[in-house]
Amino acid sequence: MPPIHKVLILGPESTGKSTLAEDLSNHFKEPWVEEYAREYLEEIARPYVYEDLVEIGKGQMALEDQQTLESERLLFCDTDLRVIQVWSQYRFEKVDPWVLEEIQKRTYDLILLTDVDLPWAPDPQREYPELEMRQFFLDWYEKLAIESGFPWYKISGSREKRLKDSVNHIQKTIFGQKT
Repeated sequence: MPPIHKVLILGPESTGKSTLAEDLSNHFKEPWVEEYAREYLEEIARPYVYEDLVEIGKGQMALEDQQTLESERLLFCDTDLRVIQVWSQYRFEKVDPWVLEEIQKRTYDLILLTDVDLPWAPDPQREYPELEMRQFFLDWYEKLAIESGFPWYKISGSREKRLKDSVNHIQKTIFGQKT
């Protein structure tokens, strides 16, 4: 069985991560890991607290592990524990050690960092529509992408351009094909 190559789609709120993950899944005919936080927050039906972030992280990693078993060669991850790390640090000024330890254990073949050049899409679960805050979080995620040591690219532009560029980066970085 060939190895499963994981592509992490990372970025601030409302930057097209889920759309890109689904588009890549459809293009490559491989599964994608949806964002567990949405389901979790709908179920608790209250504002989240610090302790919820670890539960969200564990649920996200369980989904990732489950979807890995369904993959033939690629898996697209709509977020990972870096999002938990950022929200935890920003909102509560601390990060659970489990989150930091698990980040070090998990590997990705490529990170696609989604830019803030898309219009804000209102959603009750989103918190920071201001462009300055979106850029603040993008800068933070970019720093984490660099620190990860994994290959990464910033993905910008229209939905079509994002998909085309992402496919090209996957073909080049993971499969060694010239684009």
